[in-house]
Amino acid sequence: MPMLDAYIPVGALSHDAEQALMSELTDLLLRHEGADPADPRARAIAWVFLHRPAAVYVAGKPAPEPRYRIVASVPEGQFDDDRRAAIVREVTDAVLRAEGAAHPHDPNRVWVFTNEIPDGTWGGAGRINTLADIVGYVVDDPEAGRAYAERRLSGRRAATVSG
Repeated sequence: MPMLDAYIPVGALSHDAEQALMSELTDLLLRHEGADPADPRARAIAWVFLHRPAAVYVAGKPAPEPRYRIVASVPEGQFDDDRRAAIVREVTDAVLRAEGAAHPHDPNRVWVFTNEIPDGTWGGAGRINTLADIVGYVVDDPEAGRAYAERRLSGRRAATVSG
């Protein structure tokens, strides 16, 4: 159940480029969460919220070029250092490609935040959904979801305790 908030200034991208970017961001989010972007069950719970700021200010003045803020939120245990680095790099590249040649190619204009929602705090459909619940839904096997969550979360928590 990954969620992505994409802050794209009004008029920064053409309609077609923005539509293509939303699809690509969905694929990237799913892949770097560890899901198959072609899986209809995974896609059905991958949501992108498009926010359209009318203006972005830098140093107290309107930015001369568009600035983008992308917030990727996944259940705890889904990101590791490699996944975080890869999604930041690939989202930045996708946003800059979507601009085409309309603006200077500058990765400093794209900020990507990778958030993990603590297990047991992801609410949806009127209830709390754990990593086990979400994975169990996607793979259509609650036992497999529980086993996956146990592996991901125990490994994460063991690293936190020893680190």
